Amino acid sequence: MAPQIATPPTFTRAVEELRAVTARPEITLEELPAPQRLAPFAHAMGGTVLRHGDEVATGRLILLHDPAGHDAWDGTMRLVTYVTAELEAELAADPLLPGVGWSWLTDALDGHGAAYTAIGGTVTQTLSTRFGDLAGPPTAADLEIRASWTPTDDDMQAHVHAWCALLASTAGLPPPGVTALRA
Repeated sequence: MAPQIATPPTFTRAVEELRAVTARPEITLEELPAPQRLAPFAHAMGGTVLRHGDEVATGRLILLHDPAGHDAWDGTMRLVTYVTAELEAELAADPLLPGVGWSWLTDALDGHGAAYTAIGGTVTQTLSTRFGDLAGPPTAADLEIRASWTPTDDDMQAHVHAWCALLASTAGLPPPGVTALRA
C-alpha cells in the first residue's frame, strides 16, 4: 500500500475558498466526486441553473493540484470545466455561437479579476433530430463549453464567481440586477 500523502495547505485553502462561494439564486452549487487520476489532489463541484423552475444549464468545475506542477499547466493548480445548455435551434445554427460562447468564459474571468494563463478549450454546438423508435420532441440543440486554465493568483473565489457567470451566460440569464421581460 502506498504511503498517504499529506494534503498541501495551498490546496486546502483553495478548496475552502471554492466552498465559501455563494452563487446567484438561480444557480445551485454542490460538491461532486472528483476524478482521481488527473492529479494527486482534486476537488469538484457542480452547478445547475434553473429558470422559471426548469433546468436550463449544468456544469462541473474541477480543481486539480499537483505540487510538482505540469509544464502544460504552467503551474501547480488547474481548473477544468464542462458546461452544457439546451438552446433554441435557430441559435445553435449560428456560426458565430462558438466564438460568443468562448467569450462568455474569457469575459467572465476578466470581469471577475480572475487572473489566469494557459487557457484552452472547445465550444461545441449540436443539433439533434430523433427518428424511428427514438422519435420524440422536435430538433434539440445544445451548446457545450469545455475548457481549462491555470489560475495565477490565490483568489479562487474570483474563479468560481467567473465560472458561475459562465453558467449564467450559457443559460441565457440576464446580468444580476436586470429583470428579463417575459415574451
